[in-house]
Amino acid sequence: MKTSVLSPIIEFFMGDEREQKLRKAIENIIGEKPSNAALYRLAFMHSSVSKETVAKGYKESNERLEFLGDSVLGMITAEFLFKKFPFKDEGFLTEIRSRIVSRESLNVVARKLGLEQLIEYDGNRKTVLTRTSMYGDALEALIGAIYIDKGFRFTKTFITKKILTQYFDIDAVVNNNPNFKSLIIEWAQKEGKQLRFEISEQGTMHNKEFSAQIFVNDAAFSLGQGYSKKKAEQTAAMKACEELGLK
Repeated sequence: MKTSVLSPIIEFFMGDEREQKLRKAIENIIGEKPSNAALYRLAFMHSSVSKETVAKGYKESNERLEFLGDSVLGMITAEFLFKKFPFKDEGFLTEIRSRIVSRESLNVVARKLGLEQLIEYDGNRKTVLTRTSMYGDALEALIGAIYIDKGFRFTKTFITKKILTQYFDIDAVVNNNPNFKSLIIEWAQKEGKQLRFEISEQGTMHNKEFSAQIFVNDAAFSLGQGYSKKKAEQTAAMKACEELGLK
């Protein structure tokens, strides 16, 4: 790591300029000036550049905010779908929510919001990181920051109007039902990989839940659950497709 040769005064003004740019970017994204810029700076700090905090005893990154934002996004999306589809059952609502909050979907939305310009990460690992869930994780961390900074009502409005309404065609999401199992099988054939699904079940006769584990070349790759073998396989295949960046 190179040592800075800049004077403390120059570094101060450069830091102040970055702070102003961050505040302006956040204001453009959420439609209001941030009250706590440090929260948003943390929301865009990937774990690859996490910083040791002696006082707190852990490495600081956006992972805690991501955890919070994931819960807030899931709950608000669930309420949105609950009201939009008053006669649909729990299975339908769960399926549509999972498509909306999938890493593939959130990665796309994050880029459209311009978050890739704000994320701080290890540039030496750029190729690997950008093929994973880095952008979607940052979006969830941003939602967590908004929730703490602006409260629930503001966050709900942001998610509903800025994400669910602006970047998703809900009817298209409902009608688009990709066969993830076929996609992952096709990928394995092209790559010359050995692929297999292993199914297990638990619960009583009338309340069974199935788990599907995908193995690639005998190595466990992704796991999915569902109330039918088909659903469990599709969920496992969907997670595998997200991990591999398949559409």
